[in-house]
Amino acid sequence: MYAVIELGGKQYMVSEGDRIKVEKMDVNEQEEITINPLMVKKDDGTLEFGKGTVKAKVVSHGKHKKVIVFKYRPKKNYKRWKGHRQLYTEISIEKIEV
Repeated sequence: MYAVIELGGKQYMVSEGDRIKVEKMDVNEQEEITINPLMVKKDDGTLEFGKGTVKAKVVSHGKHKKVIVFKYRPKKNYKRWKGHRQLYTEISIEKIEV
């Protein structure tokens, strides 16, 4: 069984036991959250839209690897480097209920 959930403006396909990194959420670590799924596919192959719940636990918060932004204009002596580290929340999918 798997479900499609939406967090932080992005959609994720998850099943029980998955660990995913989503956009930073204002939730404490080890706290349980309940997510309403967009779609659930049962083991028998039937689809349920807008029904059920997904229970997840917040594992940790952190920052992704640094992404370097480099700007360059040829023949103009213009070079700029800028780094960015996006914040994330790692969650573990505990249970999918229909």
